[in-house]
Amino acid sequence: IMNDEERLASVEGCKFVDEVVPDCPYIMTSEYLDHIFDKYDVDYVVHGDDPCIVDGRDVYESAKRRGRYRSIPRTEGVSTTDIVGRMLLMTKEHHMGRNRRREDSVASLGSACSGSISGVVGAAGRTASFDALDGGDGGMMDDYDDEEDISVLAGDMSRGEVLGRQSKFLTTSMMLRLFSAGVTSPEEGARVIYVDGAWDMFHCGHIEFLKVAKQRGDYLIVGIHGDTTVNSRRGQNLPLMNLHERVLSVLGCKYVDDVLIDAPFEVTADMVASLRITEVVHGTVTDDGGFFDGDSGDGRYDHMRKMGIFKTIESPNNFKLMSILTRIRRKQEHFQAKIDRKKRAER
Repeated sequence: IMNDEERLASVEGCKFVDEVVPDCPYIMTSEYLDHIFDKYDVDYVVHGDDPCIVDGRDVYESAKRRGRYRSIPRTEGVSTTDIVGRMLLMTKEHHMGRNRRREDSVASLGSACSGSISGVVGAAGRTASFDALDGGDGGMMDDYDDEEDISVLAGDMSRGEVLGRQSKFLTTSMMLRLFSAGVTSPEEGARVIYVDGAWDMFHCGHIEFLKVAKQRGDYLIVGIHGDTTVNSRRGQNLPLMNLHERVLSVLGCKYVDDVLIDAPFEVTADMVASLRITEVVHGTVTDDGGFFDGDSGDGRYDHMRKMGIFKTIESPNNFKLMSILTRIRRKQEHFQAKIDRKKRAER
């Protein structure tokens, strides 16, 4: 889905990564292992405990023969199959018949989603969430065929199969502590920067922006809006990742010093005083409507402007949630077939 540059930026921004080696072959040969063992002083090659086979060959065969391979348990409840499935639901008119009204769709899905705001909300016709994310004028989405057959969906609503309707990831206090490793309070007199957002499908555009934001001060606090707040603005099945998933994603970024969980939509003077915020920033590129001209139009930063501490800063690149969704949709049948195979293998 993402190209080399985008994936490198994402991995380099992870606080658990010390160094990134680009252009790594998928199948590690003995020659390549000699190279990384010597140049990077690598002790072990590590992978999850799920099988990794290509053309009948174990990708890590050479490392295993040398006794330099270690496997770790897969993180329970975290699945690329599930995440991509949530996106596929959104790009296919949300399962419901084209003539169903949005209100009927919402009502019929209420029980299926068990009240989870991250569940899928159906809509007849073109999805409002795509319009909202793309600024409301179609943009990249104009090539979409409204009459596209909806039979090849991620799940069949008549059988109650909704792929990705609810996260299976269990967020424990131990997991939060692991991701909060290294979090400390800002020192007295530190320049504290605050930025808020949904941070859905935490991607390279977010990471590059947070890197720039961190450079403006000593301590960066990232506010993460709750599922209800995000859904009320973006509609449909957004956010694709629920609050817990988004919190851990942001906590894993090396440029972030702390997070404000379920952050208030409006930044208030009380927040500034309590968190000792020096400056509130916002990027020029957003996942909400494409571009931000310094005025959200909803008054959320009015207090900060009056205090003279609000600043719009140039986003390093234009990558946003819509970039991911568009790429997924363009290759929908390919990803759907891949998901179906993987789901069968995981049963």
